[in-house]
Formats: sequence, C-alpha cells, structure tokens
Amino acid sequence: MDDPRKKSTSFRAWFYFRTGWAVYFAFMFAAVNTLVVTYYLAIDNISFLQQVFPTFGHYVISVILIGIPVLIGAGYIHFKKSPGFKSEADIAIESNPHARRNLLNTEAILAAYLFSNDLMMKMLKDEKLTEDEIKKFTELQDKIKEHFKQRTISDNKFDLE
Repeated sequence: MDDPRKKSTSFRAWFYFRTGWAVYFAFMFAAVNTLVVTYYLAIDNISFLQQVFPTFGHYVISVILIGIPVLIGAGYIHFKKSPGFKSEADIAIESNPHARRNLLNTEAILAAYLFSNDLMMKMLKDEKLTEDEIKKFTELQDKIKEHFKQRTISDNKFDLE
C-alpha cells in the first residue's frame, strides 16, 4: 500500500512554510515593526515621551519589561479563563476528521473496556454470566463491528451525527 505522506509532500511543505511564516517570521517581523513605527512616529515627535524614553533602546527595554508579562497574562486568560480557547478546540474537533475520530473512538473504547472489566471481575469471582450480560456483550461486539464498517476518515457522516 502506498504511503499517503508521499503523495502530499508539496502540501506538507506548504503547511510547514505557512507555519514558519505565521508563527515565527511574521511574529518577529511584526514585533520589530511595531517597536520601530511606534517609537519613530510617536515617541520621537512628542517631547514628553522623549523624556520618558530618551533612546530607542530605552523604549525597547521598557516595552519588553512591561509587554511580556502583560502578553503572558493575556495568553493565560485566553487559555484558562475565557471561552475563547474552548471554542477554538471545539472548532478543531468539528473540522478535523482525524481529531474527531480519535475522540469518538476513545469514547467507544472506554465504554467497551469498562463493560469488559465488569465481565472479567465476575469471572474472577467465579460468578456465572447471566444471559442478559452475554446478550449485552454480543450486542457490544456487533456495535463495534458495525462501527468499523461504517466509519472511514473520508466518509464521516456518522461522526457528525
């Protein structure tokens, strides 16, 4: 069987390029650009601010000392205290069939595992399984078989339900 990664080398390179650009290059470029523009267009032309920041170096150090803790706090609030990150995670699960499949498979596996453990504990105690338990176990096996027949990454209509 062909390795699907070989077919998508150009798309993978495009993804890595966009990530490198957006996360690293654009971030650094935007930070430097903001510092230069704000200093030379605002601070350099306002005498009061020139007294506070006599050189570009003073301004950069002040922005770093104040800005980094403020931005860390904003990131913390985004991830821990606001609904923003939860919404992003929800959208990622909804739009990514691989992530959605992992979530759904994990839920199915845990349910089957718990039921199997219950049956195993009965057997370890030398208790007989009831007809109802055997029926539930058979139904669980059938559900798992049906799950694998119906669900593929390319056809995810069942996952969306």
